[in-house]
Amino acid sequence: MVSLSIDIIYDAVLKIQLLEEREISVIFSDKGIRIRLPTTRRLAEYLNVPHYYVLPYFGMMEQEALVTRAERVGIMTTPAGTARYLKMMKERYPAEGEAILGPGVFRDLMSRAGL
Repeated sequence: MVSLSIDIIYDAVLKIQLLEEREISVIFSDKGIRIRLPTTRRLAEYLNVPHYYVLPYFGMMEQEALVTRAERVGIMTTPAGTARYLKMMKERYPAEGEAILGPGVFRDLMSRAGL
């Protein structure tokens, strides 16, 4: 059986966005900064697991208020989820994140997340 965790899901999200797709959708609003995540099917494909393996982790992530899911809209981070995403990006993939976001946006996002 494949062992997954919320951190493994976040790492897969970062690898998909930073290393494969080379794009990040960032949404700025009065509710904070949110990041659009890949679909659960895309993550399952990337992790080479059946789709139903990743679904419980997104349920846990919703319970921990890290993401929100909306039908036909997709999965987005909450402010807490964005902070976790950016912390992992800064620790594991800072050069790739800065290359896509640009130095100014990268620094500003990290600053807003208290990193």
